[in-house]
Amino acid sequence: MKYTIENIDELNCRFGESEPVEVLRHFMEIYGERLALSSSLSIEDQALTDMMLKIDPHVRIFTLDTGRLFPETYQLMDKTNLHYNIKMEVFCPKTESLQCFVHEYGINPFYESIEKRHACCQVRKLEPLARAFQGLEVWVCGLRKAQSVTRTDMRMVEWDERHGLLKINPLIHWTEEQVWDYIKNNHVPYNQLHDKDYPSIGCEPCTRAVKPGEDIRSGRWWWENPEHRECGLHRQ
Repeated sequence: MKYTIENIDELNCRFGESEPVEVLRHFMEIYGERLALSSSLSIEDQALTDMMLKIDPHVRIFTLDTGRLFPETYQLMDKTNLHYNIKMEVFCPKTESLQCFVHEYGINPFYESIEKRHACCQVRKLEPLARAFQGLEVWVCGLRKAQSVTRTDMRMVEWDERHGLLKINPLIHWTEEQVWDYIKNNHVPYNQLHDKDYPSIGCEPCTRAVKPGEDIRSGRWWWENPEHRECGLHRQ
């Protein structure tokens, strides 16, 4: 059976408190190639990569290469592929669109305004994501409620209106400690920047290390107010 927006409440009643593997197995068995993990190579997405490949070694996993990632992130892409003997799909910005953006706004305009930062994310993330979604019906994400104030209302199963997809958040109720326990207990590769006080890692110019006691997302777009610190991937 396929689920629609009308099934969201029912699915959350059924799976709202379920273990991530149980949720993943259910939707992977139903949707097969029409389901994929969109991985940012975060510890959450690395844990999901491990879980999903143990269920089905041929599951689809893709990532977005914005062209501004840390060297450590590119190293992790290679390490993950080698560790699991896979070839993660990589989607990049369209060259012409990126050239037009840089010509109009400059190389680092995102520090100037939220609007320009969103425009950058549109070219580097949202358009490639739309291409990655072609042929999909289910989008698996590594979001957790505890990550930021913008995610506290998210649920295990959501409907992404913009793309017409089911959005599954298997780790939505997990703590950061639970994710790290899984990473360490299962020997999952992770970004070495995490050992240098980078709990949340995105594009290099938009990410900094955090200080003791700071929120884990405080290093992302740190010059903006907390309620604005999303790239648009998870805005309805």
